[in-house]
Amino acid sequence: MPAADPRRPATQADVARAVGVSRTLVSFAFRGAPGVSEGTRQAILDAAKRLGYRPNAAAADLARKRASAIGLHLLDLSNEVYADIFAGVREALEPTGHRIILGVARPPGRPGEDGPGAGGPGEWDEADLGPLIEARVGVVIAATLIDPDERVRELARDVPIVSVARRIEGVDSVYSDDRAGSRAATEHLLALGHTRIAHVTGPYHEGRHERRQAYDAVMHDAGLAPRVVAAPGYSLSAGREAARVLLAGPDRPTAIVAHNDPLALGVREEALGLGLSVPEDLSLTGYDNSRTAGLTGIDLTSVDLGAHWLGVAAGTAALERLADPGAPAVDLCTQPRLILRGSTAPPA
Repeated sequence: MPAADPRRPATQADVARAVGVSRTLVSFAFRGAPGVSEGTRQAILDAAKRLGYRPNAAAADLARKRASAIGLHLLDLSNEVYADIFAGVREALEPTGHRIILGVARPPGRPGEDGPGAGGPGEWDEADLGPLIEARVGVVIAATLIDPDERVRELARDVPIVSVARRIEGVDSVYSDDRAGSRAATEHLLALGHTRIAHVTGPYHEGRHERRQAYDAVMHDAGLAPRVVAAPGYSLSAGREAARVLLAGPDRPTAIVAHNDPLALGVREEALGLGLSVPEDLSLTGYDNSRTAGLTGIDLTSVDLGAHWLGVAAGTAALERLADPGAPAVDLCTQPRLILRGSTAPPA
């Protein structure tokens, strides 16, 4: 029996010839379909390994007329929260055999540092999701989308989307209550006796304003004037830049609520560089409860949004959407927790 041509990838037909069975039986064996004895299945798998055959999942999807791959869009891998979301998604999907096709965006902000470098709201997500849609995935899990809600709903007509960490009406959404988390952080600083509390946020886009709105509301309710500085991105370097504005001059705040942990860590670095101590001179809260926040010497008070749980829930929602494309949109919200550490204390 002729051997497979070493100059081309092995095919199911090559495996079938090596074992002496039909190509259909080989296909059944790889799909786990009934009708193949365990002995024959093992012989097929052994021959495939020997020949270097790898199943073509995309071709199998076309034959079944059903997508088995699930796309995962992450906004920023430099932020640990997205790594935690990825781990949760993988935990949900791995037992099912669904492939994950990963796409990573650049977060919004300045070109060349924290931003996509081109385009604007209504264009960023479309450019980043395009390759996943072209890969014919069955569902895209997206953490975190930055385009306006209506544009995301338009994209969801091309491929179902599960939005993570942001609620989008009419689209499967798994998210944490950002208003509650930001409110808890701000109220904690008020309870410690701070009155000059500032907020470091990032570039505005739809879906990323609830933390700022909650801070504003708590400050107004306390009869205090909010002070907000928008950093050019969501990174540590962007936090340092925002801190230069806030910490210059005699009226500097005694406490800062940061939109996320990287911004908070950037503020911390700048404060230490100016000779200020945390929390003696400046109390500081982050958001996301990254692993870095809990390190000895960092000890950052932060809001835990349950990133790993969000990933598991998003993966489960994606499987449900594949199983029932016409089901009503999932709307699943979890309550965040404020994790108290050593970066907050009463004002000096």
